[in-house]
Amino acid sequence: MELVWLEDLSALAEYGSFVRAAEARHVTQPAFSRRVRSLENWMGVELFVRTPQGATLTEAGRQILPSAQEAARHLYRMRNEAQEVAGMAARSLKFAATHSLSFTFFPKWLRSSENAALIEAVQLHSDSMAVCEQMLIHGQVQFLLCHRHPDVPPLLAPDQFISKTVGEDVLVPLASTSTRFGTTPAALPYLAYTHESGLGRIVAHRLRGKEDYLHLKPLFSSHLAAVLMSMALESKGVAWLPKSLTEQEVLEGRLVRALDESWDIPLEIHLTRPKAQLSQAAEAFWGEAGGGGGLALGGRAG
Repeated sequence: MELVWLEDLSALAEYGSFVRAAEARHVTQPAFSRRVRSLENWMGVELFVRTPQGATLTEAGRQILPSAQEAARHLYRMRNEAQEVAGMAARSLKFAATHSLSFTFFPKWLRSSENAALIEAVQLHSDSMAVCEQMLIHGQVQFLLCHRHPDVPPLLAPDQFISKTVGEDVLVPLASTSTRFGTTPAALPYLAYTHESGLGRIVAHRLRGKEDYLHLKPLFSSHLAAVLMSMALESKGVAWLPKSLTEQEVLEGRLVRALDESWDIPLEIHLTRPKAQLSQAAEAFWGEAGGGGGLALGGRAG
C-alpha cells in the first residue's frame, strides 16, 4: 500500500476521467492507470467501472472512499505531529488557495491576522479549486482559501470539514471598452471558466438556463480568472471577473460593465479546514481568523 494510491483513488473519483485525474496528479496517464490498478490489486476488488466515457466508482469503491481519504489525512497529520515534536514545524501553516485569491486577498489578509507575528513559516499552494480541494482532502494542507456562494456548496464532505467567512468579493461581467458585440445581441462573445474552477461552478449556477437569454457565445475558456481578464482586456469578450482582481483595470477605464448590476454575483471568501484536530499553531490561527465561528459546509453562510 502506498499513500499516492489513496490520493489517486480520490482524484479519479473526483474527475471521473483517467486523463484529467492524471493531469491533476502531475503524472502520465499510463503511470496513473498502473497505480490505480495496483490499488485494486492490493484491495482484491475492482474499485472503478471503466467505460469509454470515463470511470465511475463501484459499490466497493464508494464504500471505501471516505475511509481512504481519512487514512491519507491521518498519515499527513502523523507526519506533522512528528515534525512538531522535533521542533521543525511548531508554528508553520500550510494553505491551498485559488489563483485569484493568492494574488489579491491572501497577502493582505495574512498580514492583518492578529497572530500572524507568531507564525514562523507559511506555505501557500496556489492552484485551481479542484486541485486545492484535493490537497485539503488528502491532508497536504491545513486550510483552503476560496470563493464561495451560499447556493453552490463545495465538493467536500460536510461531516469532515468546517468553514468560516473571512471576506467578501463579487463577480462582475466586464469587457474592454473596445469590445465589439455586434449590431444585434445574438453575438455576445463569452469568456468562460472551465470545470476545474470554483468560480466556474458559481457562474455556471447563476447562468443556468439563461445563456440563450443573454445570447452568450462561448469563445474561450480557462480555469484562471487572470487569463480571462487578459482576454477581456484584449477585447475578446465578456467575463465574470472578481472585483478584487480587477479594481485597477476598472479604475483606469480599461474594463467596463458589459451587463447591469443585476448580473453581479456576490461572493464570500471562505477559510475551510478539517474537523479533526490540527496543530497547536493551526488551531490558534483558526481561532483568530476573521469571520466568527465555523460554518457547516452544507449550510448557508451568514
